[in-house]
Amino acid sequence: MDTLLTFFFSASLLSSSLVWTGYLEYDQDVLIPEGWIHVGRVEPTEQLKLTFALKQQNLDLLEETLRLVSDPDSAQYGKHLHLEEVASLVRPSELTQKSVHHWLRSHGITNCQPVHTQDFLQCTMTAEVAETLLPGSKFHRYASDGYSVVRSSAPYSVHDDIHQHLDFVGGLHRFPPKEQDLSKASSNRKQKQLKSGFHLGVTPAVLRARYNLSASDVGAAQNNSQAVAQFLEQYYSPADLAEFMSIYGRGFQHLSQVDRVVGTQGAGKAGIEASLDVEYIMSTGANISTWVFTNPGRHETQEPFLQWMVLLSNMSDLPWVHTISYGDDEDSLSAAYMMRINTEFMKAGVRGISLLFASGDSGAGCRHLGKEQNSFRPSFPASSPYVTTVGGTSFKNPFEVTYEVTDYISGGGFSNVFKMPDYQTSAVDAYLKTVAATLPPQAYFNISGRAYPDMAALSDNYWVVINRVPVPWVSGTSASTPVVGGMLSLINDRRLLKGLPALGFLNPRLYKLKGRALFDVTEGCHLGCLDEQVQGKGFCAAPSWDPVTGWGTPDYPELLAVLLAE
Repeated sequence: MDTLLTFFFSASLLSSSLVWTGYLEYDQDVLIPEGWIHVGRVEPTEQLKLTFALKQQNLDLLEETLRLVSDPDSAQYGKHLHLEEVASLVRPSELTQKSVHHWLRSHGITNCQPVHTQDFLQCTMTAEVAETLLPGSKFHRYASDGYSVVRSSAPYSVHDDIHQHLDFVGGLHRFPPKEQDLSKASSNRKQKQLKSGFHLGVTPAVLRARYNLSASDVGAAQNNSQAVAQFLEQYYSPADLAEFMSIYGRGFQHLSQVDRVVGTQGAGKAGIEASLDVEYIMSTGANISTWVFTNPGRHETQEPFLQWMVLLSNMSDLPWVHTISYGDDEDSLSAAYMMRINTEFMKAGVRGISLLFASGDSGAGCRHLGKEQNSFRPSFPASSPYVTTVGGTSFKNPFEVTYEVTDYISGGGFSNVFKMPDYQTSAVDAYLKTVAATLPPQAYFNISGRAYPDMAALSDNYWVVINRVPVPWVSGTSASTPVVGGMLSLINDRRLLKGLPALGFLNPRLYKLKGRALFDVTEGCHLGCLDEQVQGKGFCAAPSWDPVTGWGTPDYPELLAVLLAE
């Protein structure tokens, strides 16, 4: 019943003048996701922790700075900013800071922590105060798989005087992502040793053979590091990582321990997602210091992904490469939230940080718009113009190290929110012309939107050690993303040893390579809507760039050579 009422409230709100009177996120989906059970109303005296995203300054200048430091043809290329310089650039105006602080204090809210860049405030207050502060909000507790969150069942508003000073308030909407089933088989299958050239699944040795990494392609620079970020209620096991490296890391120098965990490791069994990310970034980006960002002492009202973004704004010393396997449907998120997250991605990019996101495991996706009317469903942050998005491939012959074809689950398509960035227009236009006769109907996608992924790697049939047991058939773009991340970390390693800056935001340089140093993937299509018009098919791979595998998969020695060139 709550869900139904919420739907009607949301629908009527969108068609009313309320859209313009204080509702910061009027287009945010407030339906309760499947799998979450309503526990009850939160007690008025219960403590909540909310995140206030203050309006920033100089966003045009931030975007231009990112373009200049990321474009290899620019004189500013590689001249990244320090956190203090980023803070000076985007810090909210004095008026914004004073207005927001005064508004909070007028409601008796004084327990607030700012971040270094002053553009996020995290404040603790009672539910009663929060509902007075944010008219319309109604806080309820929801549970799923023994895990509870507190969220508002209805949209919130802010006072008209404050509306211009905030982008959004975090901790009211957006449920944590649900764990995907990455394992396609049980863990009791034993791996067999076959004659040379054959394999029963992807391991570090298979990846090194396919992408031409030698035993000497390992890290050596002292000032290099890489990271994975986790937003699920799961954790990696140090014992599993050590076991994985003892089985699969014998042919190359490697580390068997994570250097730093930011946040708190949970208790209980390790998760497949966490194990996959850590084991494969550390075996591909071998011998490189690795961090894990995990749910940091999570409060029930915190949004784990937002919490990670806030952390990045508050840490001056960060790894150069971050790989993240996380996504939501674009249409489930408010435009204000996505725009602000894009700004946070730009802040990371101007600091020389490479953010890699998995493209998702639903192909083009499908959204049912009405009776017999569907469209493809882009995913965010995969659709952000300010991150590098990684799709997935399979071996043509699943038991041999052959050339690669599309993995049918590989996420890809065109954003319905963000316009196509300049760096990719010629590549995407060429694709649209090449496959014009076989494209899905244009009603299914936004032909002028940001197109993704940017590149890809194997995403099918991985071996992972979990709870001390090797498990086969683990698949998804959450496998391909740390593999690409590890290779970029190796390239950063060589750049840093030469005195060159880290790669930073890769896309402008990647698209200028026009497919050089990558294995082009030209076979296969990914999933789409199961209807009469597209019959389950999304987009298809083609020569050069395509919205299934991007520019293709890395030929490591060639990619190293072109990205080491100054």
